[in-house]
Amino acid sequence: MSIVSQSVGVSIRDHFAELTDPRRREVTYPLINVVTIALCAVVCGADDFVAIAGWGRTKKKWLAKFLDLSAGIPSHDRFNAIFAAIKPAEFEKCLLNWITALHEISDGQIVAIDGKTLRRSFDAASSQAAIHMVSAWATTNLISLGQVVVDDQSNEITAIPKLLQMLELSGCLVTIDAMGCQTEIARDIVAAKADYVLAVKGNQPTLHDGIKAFFDRAIANGFEKLKIKVSRHETHERGHGRDETRVYCVCEAPAALPDRARWAKLTAIGITFNQTIRGGKQTVEVRYYILSKKLNARRFAAAVRGHWSIENKLHWQLDVTFQEDQSRLREGHAATNFSLLRRTALSLLKNNHTKKLGVKNKRLSAAWDDNYLLQVLFKS
Repeated sequence: MSIVSQSVGVSIRDHFAELTDPRRREVTYPLINVVTIALCAVVCGADDFVAIAGWGRTKKKWLAKFLDLSAGIPSHDRFNAIFAAIKPAEFEKCLLNWITALHEISDGQIVAIDGKTLRRSFDAASSQAAIHMVSAWATTNLISLGQVVVDDQSNEITAIPKLLQMLELSGCLVTIDAMGCQTEIARDIVAAKADYVLAVKGNQPTLHDGIKAFFDRAIANGFEKLKIKVSRHETHERGHGRDETRVYCVCEAPAALPDRARWAKLTAIGITFNQTIRGGKQTVEVRYYILSKKLNARRFAAAVRGHWSIENKLHWQLDVTFQEDQSRLREGHAATNFSLLRRTALSLLKNNHTKKLGVKNKRLSAAWDDNYLLQVLFKS
């Protein structure tokens, strides 16, 4: 019998039925056992295959209620070998189908796309560079929607289109930093029936300089005097020894904006001011954006601030709570697939609200309480 959700009637077995078993010889441990034990163990605090195997042995009696464990629990080496051979694209598709069956991605969702390096995944002996991934994060649902590995001879610019093709983005608002501010990427987002908010920096000099000149003139002379309709939103925050003021402005993209015709559906431009006072010293950061949809400043602010949640709520959690930066997995697809396990576990834990705890303590609770583990897996 598979672990079954009491709320929505979906099971891990159902959603992993199409995952190809990479083993060609006699199979000792069913693939569904390997995947189920690994996912449960990572939710419960396991950060490597040794811990996964140890968790499986400790929980064997409980797991036997749901899985055929007549062959026992795989060793950590066997877990490593199997996950090194599983195709990441297939594994990710199964994980995402399962997650989205439990958590609907709402229309208008802000989807942040950003890159992250698994810093200790390099292998100096074989000249293998550290693995760099580009991930998509639903900022409201707090769900990892997908990731792709950046090829050694490539960069995020070529990886992002592959990630976009994997996702169902209709009705979503996609945010990407300046690296992803490319005409082809903007075109792909629009083709997916989504909208974009793209940061603009010096890698698009003509566009950047045109937007900067427009806002410099508008600010110097006044938006009203120049008959420019602008939406403005301002926030103030104080804490941790600093005062921070953020100002967000959005207006229609001027017809004469240089390069405008090259950008699919470019409709509006935005500017943000971030003034920080700490220890009596003031710093001001100014950033520019292009938008495919005219948003009011409050919604624009939500998109900009939401984008940084991929750093704070995904990447930071993976490094601090799941020890991703310390992982030395290098064999085959092991590092990529373990990263998928971490992101799935984080999504499940973030979306469980039955206990008001941080992710670290939710993992401990899942390890201690089998009923809570089932709630995390199926009743989030």
